[in-house]
Amino acid sequence: MFVVELCTILTIILTIYPPLFSGQEPTWYYLTITLILVFTLLFANYAESLAELQGEAHADSLKALQVESEGKRLKNKDIELDEITEADYEVVAGEEIEKGDYVFAEKGDIIPRDGEVVEGSASIDESAITGESEPVIRESGGDRNSVTEGTEVLSDVLKIEVTAAVGESFLDRMIDLVETASRQKTPNEISMTLILASFTFVYLTAVVTMRFFGMYVDMNVDVANLIALLIGLMPTTIGALLASIRIAGMTRVTRENIIAKSGKAVESAGDLDALILDKTGTITTGERIAEEFIVVGSEKNELYKACLQSSYFDETPEGRSVVNLAHDLDVEVDESELKKEKFVEFSAKTRMSGIDLPDGTEIRKGSVEAVKEYAEEIPDGLTDKAHEIADSGGTPLAVAVDKRILGLIELQDELKIGIKARIQELQEMGVKCIMATGDNERTARYVAEQAGIEEYYSEFKPEEKIALVEKIQKSGKLIGMTGDGTNDAPALAKADVGLAMQAGTNAAKEAGNMVDLDSDPTKLIEVVAIGKQLLMTRGSLTTFSIANDISRYFALIPAIFSAGIPALQQINFMNLYSPQSVVIASLIYNSLIIPFLIPLAMKGVDYKAESSSKLLRKNLVIYGGAGLIAPFISIKLIDMLLVMLGVF
Repeated sequence: MFVVELCTILTIILTIYPPLFSGQEPTWYYLTITLILVFTLLFANYAESLAELQGEAHADSLKALQVESEGKRLKNKDIELDEITEADYEVVAGEEIEKGDYVFAEKGDIIPRDGEVVEGSASIDESAITGESEPVIRESGGDRNSVTEGTEVLSDVLKIEVTAAVGESFLDRMIDLVETASRQKTPNEISMTLILASFTFVYLTAVVTMRFFGMYVDMNVDVANLIALLIGLMPTTIGALLASIRIAGMTRVTRENIIAKSGKAVESAGDLDALILDKTGTITTGERIAEEFIVVGSEKNELYKACLQSSYFDETPEGRSVVNLAHDLDVEVDESELKKEKFVEFSAKTRMSGIDLPDGTEIRKGSVEAVKEYAEEIPDGLTDKAHEIADSGGTPLAVAVDKRILGLIELQDELKIGIKARIQELQEMGVKCIMATGDNERTARYVAEQAGIEEYYSEFKPEEKIALVEKIQKSGKLIGMTGDGTNDAPALAKADVGLAMQAGTNAAKEAGNMVDLDSDPTKLIEVVAIGKQLLMTRGSLTTFSIANDISRYFALIPAIFSAGIPALQQINFMNLYSPQSVVIASLIYNSLIIPFLIPLAMKGVDYKAESSSKLLRKNLVIYGGAGLIAPFISIKLIDMLLVMLGVF
């Protein structure tokens, strides 16, 4: 819009002192052109300001979440959690707590600063941050150890190491990102701006030479008319709407409860070629539920009792589901024999859990391979039964008593409702979906087939994700992925779009270029759709703008130059009243089309998952066609209105 500003200054000078540029038109004519150009600038600035207001409103909503709180700072960092008393901490204002301090939090306390749980487990209300009313569990020693300032402890106690200084909390950083991202141009937008500047330079050169061309045919072309021609040729429409398209796209992302760290991330999502999707929690519900106890080489009652006993103190969702299934089957055991201190928790080393009874009986359950290594008696048909479960998408757990395998527990993790249709939609967009899971080959193949995914990786370690990301990128493709753990951080940072979960570790949130406050991995699918809509909106309005300029060229050239070149009158099919009325009508149209298109730029064009070639044809027909027709009709109607009002 810089050139429009310069043109406005020239018309102001023409209005004040027409002889300076050999102006031959009346003062009111130059004044009218000046006022129209001023309104054009106002409408262009209004488009960007309106979009920025939405971003500021979101930033204000985040600021409202910041509350002044107190924290219980520990005097001795090495004290054990269960030994902490009121004498071991001091209550201080939140701003006095520094990075590296240790704080104690119990039921009813507000977390005073971002940190990581180093000891304990508690239920946390994060609704102030995420909008989700369901409490979440935060505990030490895993990927769910991150706590956020301003959230409330609902149960139990925590020992927390503060990881953020004053002003550097998650909320502070998110507010800063929302406020600054709307002001930062994306790489694609910068490229588009350079292209528009190149067009403007070409048109400016052409219009300047037209004055000398007019002299050659003994025709004095007024500077004001040349300015109108330049404004008509320049892509002012898309130039005025670029910023609002970008900001509106980012605003649509925030409505999904996702914080984008830059507009580039949203654009990249629209250009993605492939997505790496985890199976558990993304494609499936992530809640493996016990479906059946399968006897292999033992008595039914013996297996059923062992299943209940081994899971009695198992607080994992799988363990609770085993207990529930046993109760549904009316399984009864002597609960006095079950002691919590004899419960054997699951470990990555043994891949088993279980319980030891007072009489010395050992009961274990775990992965089939792990239990087979542990057991001394393995019944025939165990492997075949385990394969049958895996082939149906389930997970088999073996159960053994005193190193004798009794049978299997079948766990099933169902596909999320509608996930197959969403994956198909992504593939129709041209985005390849790749599943990476730590499950075995049989389970991975079954789930991939059910979800409609052709490429999948089984028994996949999280640290292998970065190698997969680099492999895809080396083929010249853009890749997106989700993650929540510290071991996901390198791949999140390497991916073109890395969607980190708010419930994950600080390392993951720092590495990703987007953070999902709802911690829903499937949101990446929504982000892709939003990114593609942003690119489609920009492409559609650019098509309209260029077609618009072409039409105005054919409206303005014959009207302005037909007096000196009578042959041009043959293409003046619009039969406009006069060169002066054409100039005024064209500038009025140019000014009004910007606010007319603002709602479309803010809302985004309707987007459906279709091939690129089909979308291109639709764009050319709808927006290209509208851009060609609208100026002819509008300028003619405005010209007739000006004549009816007696302006000309």
